[in-house]
Amino acid sequence: MVKFLKPNKAVIILQGRYAGRKAVIVKHFDDGTRDRPYGHCLVAGIKKYPSKVIKKDSAKKTAKKSRVKCFIKLVNYQHLMPTRYTLDVDLKDVVATDSLATKDKKITACFEVFVLGLMFCFETLRGTVKVLSDLLT
Repeated sequence: MVKFLKPNKAVIILQGRYAGRKAVIVKHFDDGTRDRPYGHCLVAGIKKYPSKVIKKDSAKKTAKKSRVKCFIKLVNYQHLMPTRYTLDVDLKDVVATDSLATKDKKITACFEVFVLGLMFCFETLRGTVKVLSDLLT
């Protein structure tokens, strides 16, 4: 059987709290672990997508509508639908299975995934990371 659920593969979550959300596979466990004896993977995805912003919205409302949130989770293979797309960002250094151990580690890993996602978007859309550095400072 061909293993096609590999790291950096874009997937859609089918079951649970994040059903219908897009995610990226960070690490896969085909044979399972002692805690989870089934095939599963660590995914990082988008929890809250940005909403449409209109001209008459205030600055506060525009900022709230533009907010993006992310999640990190271990998901069973049965609850994933793979897409044909892959992401060129390497998330292995940022997210690990031990980052799910405590809430503080999970929050920092989520933030780093968010920043890497922003950098990837600005690199592909603008062709430069200079825009991102201007936004963060």
